[in-house]
Amino acid sequence: MEFVDKLIILIERYKRAVQLSAGIIIALIITITQAKAQNTEGFMYGKVFTRDNTYQGQLRWGKEEAYWNDHFNSSKVSNRNRQYGPRKREDNDDSWSNFDWSFSSIWENKSSSSHQFVTQFGDIAEIENVSDSRAIIVLKNGEEVEVGSQGYNDLSPSIRILDDELGELSVKWSRVERVLFLPAPSNLRPSFGQALYGTVNIYRKGDLTGYIQWDHDERISTDKLDGDTRDGDVSISFGKIRKIESGRGGSDVELLDGRTFYLTGSNDVNSGNRGIIVTVEGVGKIDIPWKVFNTVTFDPAWKSSGKPYSSYNPPKPLIGTVYTYNDDEISGRIVFDLDEAMNIEFLEGRDDEIEYRIPFRNIKSIKPKNYNYSQLKLRNGDTLLLGDGRDVSDNNDGLLIFQKGSRDPEYISWKKIDEIVFD
Repeated sequence: MEFVDKLIILIERYKRAVQLSAGIIIALIITITQAKAQNTEGFMYGKVFTRDNTYQGQLRWGKEEAYWNDHFNSSKVSNRNRQYGPRKREDNDDSWSNFDWSFSSIWENKSSSSHQFVTQFGDIAEIENVSDSRAIIVLKNGEEVEVGSQGYNDLSPSIRILDDELGELSVKWSRVERVLFLPAPSNLRPSFGQALYGTVNIYRKGDLTGYIQWDHDERISTDKLDGDTRDGDVSISFGKIRKIESGRGGSDVELLDGRTFYLTGSNDVNSGNRGIIVTVEGVGKIDIPWKVFNTVTFDPAWKSSGKPYSSYNPPKPLIGTVYTYNDDEISGRIVFDLDEAMNIEFLEGRDDEIEYRIPFRNIKSIKPKNYNYSQLKLRNGDTLLLGDGRDVSDNNDGLLIFQKGSRDPEYISWKKIDEIVFD
């Protein structure tokens, strides 16, 4: 009997030890999970140099861009490649010998033409203010791109800064001399708000999950959803919203506390909405127009702000192999559509009403299918059929390919391309 009693005591001690160990493990898991949930490294952060002072902290570009994966939109001051398109080649009898084909020459200011330049803020080292309508973008690889504001507002915002010591302030672009981007701390306190993350359901297309931009603008939890109820006007922080569903000329809005409201009278909640953008990791930004939008369900437990600044590697030239219908196989550095030359630039196309903007670094191959559409294979394994855009249709101006050991490029028209495979 004494032996049995001792055995029971040992078992009880063992159980307590196991429970204690399990408790410690669970506590560690919770701690790690919370640390991950509170990660703020995906928010834009840096130093803003004005004529008189320097400020450092979390940044927001006007009332819009707040993350490293947000896009800086501008126009290239010049693009010398386009003057060497097919018409110019015929005039010059295919001669390229007098052109400077160095990588940086693509953006030299020797032409009055203007073309789009878009990149993620995470790919930028700094921005130098030249004038109200001009700036120098210094990329992480040291390349400089002179850009203008033609058709875009990213060179005329007031930059909001959550200065580490002073708190929040807003600086007009005309006062800014330079913005130097820096890695954001993993636990910014305080911050402008939490990331909006969730799942958007699209009529006849299914679900897309990622970071949400509502009406192209609102993208953090402190931004407001405006609308009218029968009891009066409301302005609701997105951080308090669980679900939004379109219908009947307005939207049904469900809050985290369970209350529901039917809102009208604002472009936040009706057909005046410019679209819901979902940023999907490994793909890019997907713009969903209101007419095909069904619902969005936010994840209130999601606290991560996305990929950190350090994960955006320095830009690289587009390198790959082009296969033609004549069974030619040409490898080298590629200038796509006589315009895009780096993997940080974007390809644009549509899947019916839905618009995709995909960094070339996410694309493995492009295969034209007909005059209007091309099939894309992404590096994450996804396959997309996109059309209705010059990048993916016969409106594409074609490719320049710089083969190893050759100074002059070879031009290939879009209609001759069977497939482009990037390294």
